[in-house]
Amino acid sequence: MLDIQYKSILRMALPMMLSGFIQSIISITDAAFLSRYSTLAYDASGSAGLWYITFYMVFTGLGDGAQIAMAQKVGEKNTKGFAAVFQSNFAILVAAAIFMTILVQLGMPALMRYLVTNPELAKAEQSFLEIRSYSFWAATITLSIQASYLAVGKTTLVLLTALIAAVSNIVLDYFLVFGIGPFPRLGLEGAAIASTSAEFLAMLFLLSTLLGGKLRKHYPVLQAKFISKFQIRENLKIGMPLLFQGIIALSIWTIFFIWIEQMGGDNLTVSLNIRYIYFLAFIPIWGFAATTKTYIAQYYGAKEFLFIPTIQRRIQFLTIGFLLLTFHGAILYPETLIRLVSDHPGHVAESATILRIVSGSILIYGFISVYFQTISGSGQTRITLLVECISTCLYILSAYLFIKVWTWPIHLVWLVEYVYFISMGALSFAYLKLFNWTKEPKIS
Repeated sequence: MLDIQYKSILRMALPMMLSGFIQSIISITDAAFLSRYSTLAYDASGSAGLWYITFYMVFTGLGDGAQIAMAQKVGEKNTKGFAAVFQSNFAILVAAAIFMTILVQLGMPALMRYLVTNPELAKAEQSFLEIRSYSFWAATITLSIQASYLAVGKTTLVLLTALIAAVSNIVLDYFLVFGIGPFPRLGLEGAAIASTSAEFLAMLFLLSTLLGGKLRKHYPVLQAKFISKFQIRENLKIGMPLLFQGIIALSIWTIFFIWIEQMGGDNLTVSLNIRYIYFLAFIPIWGFAATTKTYIAQYYGAKEFLFIPTIQRRIQFLTIGFLLLTFHGAILYPETLIRLVSDHPGHVAESATILRIVSGSILIYGFISVYFQTISGSGQTRITLLVECISTCLYILSAYLFIKVWTWPIHLVWLVEYVYFISMGALSFAYLKLFNWTKEPKIS
């Protein structure tokens, strides 16, 4: 089981943070290339990218559920149970890939034409999504193996996988967006092909580490058939709430950006700048979130509940410290951060104003996310789904009032982020304090 010393927590979290940073580089690379290609391509990749991330949350939610279940099996010292979760998760992800590919290829064109006011933008977004949907098949293998590595605390291999994806994406973007040498000038489609190809290369690397690594020697994930209807139901019991939780969160954010596009002017382009930089801010949060889930799940599975408050406090301290270290530029030099994705003079100043306004919400989220992930790590994902639903309802109601009713300027519209994060934090903290979620004598 994982040690709770600061250095042990950091040993797991740092590779996850670097992995998150590298994943953000993929998005920023696409944005940087496409912003210099055309505004239409930039806006299409940003908006369609939100749709893609929303769909990808199906796979991420199921993978997170498997991570929690496998980490609990580690705490229980149940190696066959670990293998059963792994195999069942892979089967579920294959089914999800079939469904999501059909949805994007056949269902999205009509929806795009309905939601997006600019016909050219709608056509470009659909073109991007159709190419990116093939990445769902890489996700079936990548997220199955990644969940098992995170469950046992082997985050370095996850980092290397992200590094391969990022380097591949940058190289392929360079050749395919503008058409260097013998490669055709593909623009938006080139960026989609580059990202999809990069994810398949990363998947092949991760698969090779499983086939030739030590994990399958300790846990018989490939040695025998452990999959069963019972285990699939158990996986879905934990994973489905996380799936819906992710879809709800990202779909609401997608609606938020659709409403911003309907405001007209440069509001969408300016807000997309914030979206890309926002993901940089989330790097420490996501790294420590994955760490929290694994730690809580292992100690919950081992019934070592008295250590959980200490784990929470230490991860909160580290999260805030890393946020101040990595994201202080949002307050001190936001223009520099914005220029990472766009150098348009008229957009930089307004984007910088928004970034300063929302920076406080990031610190709030970093602190409260530990409480939210504690509930997830305990396997009580139906509670986190309820918290997510309430928070997003308040979020979308506020966004509607800010944009549609009160018609606030774009920099004030972004105050909606505070509504979401404060709601999530208050509900998560209240649940942990008021309910006996460990089913043991309450932790003081």
